Amino acid sequence: MSMLTPLVLIPVLACFLPLMSATVVQDFNHIERCKDSLYMGTPPRGFTDTKLKRICQRYADRPRYVTLYDPQKRIPVYSAYTFKKTEGDRRVDYPWMYEPQLAEVDGNGNMQPFPTGYLHMKFEDSQAVLDDYSDVVLYERGHLNPDQHQSTPHDRAATYTLTNVVPEIREFNIGPWREYEERIRVRLNNFCRGTAYIVTGVTTRGNMIRRNNQDRVAIPEDVWSAYCCTEYDRNAPHDVRIRFPTYGVLAKNAKEGNSVHEMPLQELEIFLKSNLDVDQNLQIFYDNCISPSPLPLYLQHTI
Repeated sequence: MSMLTPLVLIPVLACFLPLMSATVVQDFNHIERCKDSLYMGTPPRGFTDTKLKRICQRYADRPRYVTLYDPQKRIPVYSAYTFKKTEGDRRVDYPWMYEPQLAEVDGNGNMQPFPTGYLHMKFEDSQAVLDDYSDVVLYERGHLNPDQHQSTPHDRAATYTLTNVVPEIREFNIGPWREYEERIRVRLNNFCRGTAYIVTGVTTRGNMIRRNNQDRVAIPEDVWSAYCCTEYDRNAPHDVRIRFPTYGVLAKNAKEGNSVHEMPLQELEIFLKSNLDVDQNLQIFYDNCISPSPLPLYLQHTI
C-alpha cells in the first residue's frame, strides 16, 4: 500500500499550494520534484522526533536533494540524494550557505549565501552558522551529500550549506571517509546502470561544539550511509555484484579506530535502531531497495 501513497495524495496537494515555494515542509511531497531524491519517492521511515525539520534543499529555484534536520542539535540527521556520474574532482570556491526557511518564511525558498555582515540571532537559534566552525581546530565541515557525487555546478554548489554538514574529525574526514566516498563514486559510476539513491546520516551521543559558553553544534559519534541501485551490471565481478542492489556502511567519527565498515543494509539498520531516535519500523529504502518485479504475482513463483 505504501507505493500508492503519492497517488492518493495528488488530489489533496492542491490545498497545500501556498507551501510550494517553502523549503521547510511537512512532507517531502509538498514540493514538486523534491521526492525525486528518494527511492520510490519515499523517505526513510521510523524517525519519530516531531521537532525534526524536513528541508527540500533548493538552489537556483530547483530542488536538489532533501535533508532531515535537527534544529536543536543544529546538524542534519541525514541527507538523501541521487548520485550523479562524475569524474570526482572537488570544487572549493562555492560560498557557504544557510537555510532562511528554518527561521522565517519568505517567498523564495532558496538557500542563501551567508552575508558578510550581521546575521540576525533568529537564524543562529535555528541552525549552525560559520562562527560555530571558525575556532574549532579538531573538526572540519563534513558533507553528507558530497560535491564529488554531483556533476553540475548548481548541484555541487547546493551541497555547500551548513544544513548538509556535520563536524567531522579532520583525520576521519580527509582519510577513511573521503576514501569511502571515492570508492562508492567509482563503484556506482562503473556498475550502476540506472539511478542510484544515497542516504547518509549520523548518530550522536551528546558531545557538542560550544561557543560563547553555549552548546551549539552536536558532534557525531558515527557516520553511516547506504545506497540503492536496482538496475546494475549483472556481469560485474562477484565481490561487486554482492553489494547490489543495496549496501550500507558505518564508521566512527574519531581520530583513531575510524575505519569504514561496509555491511548489508539490514545489518546497518539493526545498529541504527539501537543508536538513533527511531522506532523498530526503521527502513532506509522503500521495501529494502528490492526492485519491483515486472512479472505478475501469480507467475513469480515459477522463476
